[in-house]
Amino acid sequence: MNAPRPFIAALLTVWIAACGRQEPAATPPAEAPATSAASAAASGTDIRALLTKPGRFASDAAEDAWRRSPEVLAFLQVQPGMHVLDYLAGGGYYSELLSGVVGPEGRVYAYNNPEYAKYSGDVPAKRYADQRLSNVTQLDGAPEALTLDPASLDAALFVQSYHDLYWHPKDGSWTPTDPAQSLARVVAALRPGAVVVVMDHVATAGSDPAASVDALHRIDPAVVKRDFEAAGLVFDAENPLFQNPADDHTKAVFDESIRHRTDQFMYRFRKPS
Repeated sequence: MNAPRPFIAALLTVWIAACGRQEPAATPPAEAPATSAASAAASGTDIRALLTKPGRFASDAAEDAWRRSPEVLAFLQVQPGMHVLDYLAGGGYYSELLSGVVGPEGRVYAYNNPEYAKYSGDVPAKRYADQRLSNVTQLDGAPEALTLDPASLDAALFVQSYHDLYWHPKDGSWTPTDPAQSLARVVAALRPGAVVVVMDHVATAGSDPAASVDALHRIDPAVVKRDFEAAGLVFDAENPLFQNPADDHTKAVFDESIRHRTDQFMYRFRKPS
């Protein structure tokens, strides 16, 4: 028996939050800004200052503890002047922080497909109203049709969203996507030397992503590494920040006993120079 559509909508709203998105072309510089361990650490310090910025959404502040955004964005090595893609940005928690880091000379592209946009509600409209974040450009459309200028990005961020490219729900609430074609669009837009950070919920090793995503919204890290390397990126580093040995990988990520405490991997890839 099919679930009532209001129930499906409510469930998908929970899904967006559980996947990490509860909430919302300029000419690039000739060369990507330089990165280093020191500059990455400085970037983390800048993020901590942004967390207390006046006018920040209370709903964003409520998520800071479990998101650990200073460490995430330091791992991304984001710097002033960069052009950065926030992939399936939802309501824009990370888009706003990225906006503050890249500054007026930089640009953030907050991309949502129709499903992420729908279940983010009115948060993006509020976040970007009246040029509140004038260096953020909203992008929409199907992942396989995402249009970005070639070699225009210094970095891209996937926060608990890549697994959804494998999601094929039987109720039709998510349009099936092709991960390889979708990722190819992003890689073509990266400059040589650009970085991509992917963090997601860990599935049991060897599990079929179609099954693990549909049942649990988890993905085997080996699948992610395989996909991103096949797309032409080089594995650069792993950060253990969100590892949780107490998570046995059998629960759905929105299960209250594990929500916001799932075992997660965080990988950094780089486009060859």
